[in-house]
Amino acid sequence: MSVLDGAQAPLNVSARRRWGALAVLSASLLVVVMDMTILNVALPELTADLAPSAIQQLWIVDVYSLVLAGLLVAMSALADRWGRKLLLLSGFAVFGGASLLILAADSPALVIAVRAALGVGGAMIMPTTLSMLRTVFPDPAERATALGVWAATSSLGAAAGPIVGGLLLEHFSWRAAFLVNVPLMAAALVAGLLLLPESRDPAPGSWDVPATVLSVAGMVALVWSIKRFAKEGLAAPAAWAALLVAAVLLSWFVRRCLRRPDPLLDVRLFQRRPFSAGTVAALAVMFAMGALLLLVAQWLQLVEGHSPLQAGVHLLPIAAGAGAASFLAPALAPRIGARVVLAGGLAVTAVGFLALYVTPGTLGYPVIALSLTLLGAGTGSLAIASALIMSGTPQAKAGNAAAIEETSYDLGNVLGVAVLGSAAAVVYRPTWTRLSSAARRWTPPSSPPRRNP
Repeated sequence: MSVLDGAQAPLNVSARRRWGALAVLSASLLVVVMDMTILNVALPELTADLAPSAIQQLWIVDVYSLVLAGLLVAMSALADRWGRKLLLLSGFAVFGGASLLILAADSPALVIAVRAALGVGGAMIMPTTLSMLRTVFPDPAERATALGVWAATSSLGAAAGPIVGGLLLEHFSWRAAFLVNVPLMAAALVAGLLLLPESRDPAPGSWDVPATVLSVAGMVALVWSIKRFAKEGLAAPAAWAALLVAAVLLSWFVRRCLRRPDPLLDVRLFQRRPFSAGTVAALAVMFAMGALLLLVAQWLQLVEGHSPLQAGVHLLPIAAGAGAASFLAPALAPRIGARVVLAGGLAVTAVGFLALYVTPGTLGYPVIALSLTLLGAGTGSLAIASALIMSGTPQAKAGNAAAIEETSYDLGNVLGVAVLGSAAAVVYRPTWTRLSSAARRWTPPSSPPRRNP
């Protein structure tokens, strides 16, 4: 049996309905991923309009990912028990409704509340799209293709967020960055009702409330600590305290799951080597993408002088590379092996980073475009990582597998931004300090005396 094979799902869905379901699941994922980056473009205008404090600005940006990361495991477990279609459609309603509420948000506190509600909706949508692919596509070859589309959509969403945000802000206010979600979620809700089949765990067991609290609190503390390290450096005592709390809570969560016959999250899935390899690969690639996008976006705007919209267009090579590799990787896997394809994708990602380092002279956009394309190709290999994670996972545990994969994506992105952002601050802060000191000491020359005509 190929490593892309898995247990056959009992759902009997026609081919037209399967591919229609893929379109719904991919489109909804695109919207949620775009919402992670679209606010970066709208934030300056939002700040000028509502005048949030520095702390409120941080919460406006961070609360979405904090809530999303904290609820991934709980929502996936709820989908397995309650019904994946039902939870997904509810997520569409929550995401669209929260986006509509931005019309009433006339203060920073209300914007933070809207962003938190969007995080709840995103946590209901993201892992459920992946677990439903596991159940809708029983054929391994079709499933690999579907996972390729899913991986390409995720990469496209990350690159398209700044572009869509820039286009909207050229013609509308910052609220348009939220309101664009409303018609998209409404369309997804109608299409999902018609096309998506229902599936759930037939014997889910009792709901573990203490484990739910531990997972939510532990993940929020972990992501918060990483973000604080990125903003304040390794000397931040609050970040170390939060990291310690996260380690204690998540360790407690894992021990509790291992001791229960019906765990909230089946951490024994990591005993399968392909599952662990796929998870680590997803974490590594998302780490690389988050890190490179951070600095390239800054370079395009601060060094090259591009507008946010122009910077977003210049980031498109990553989506092109991901799109091509997402379809090529599943086709190559049966011929040369899934592990070889996945390892090759990671190697291509490394070459993309190496190109930036070895290029002599002044860095130009052609090298940046090459690096982004190679990174996108490596990201496209996540289709194989998803296949490795899902292969052999029982349909009843599809939500568990999806939660772990989505968590690796979220953590990889947050870690990439934090680690490379902190490293860049250490490297460039001395130069910035010298320039700032020189600017403070410099005084313009006095004007020459005027001569009488």
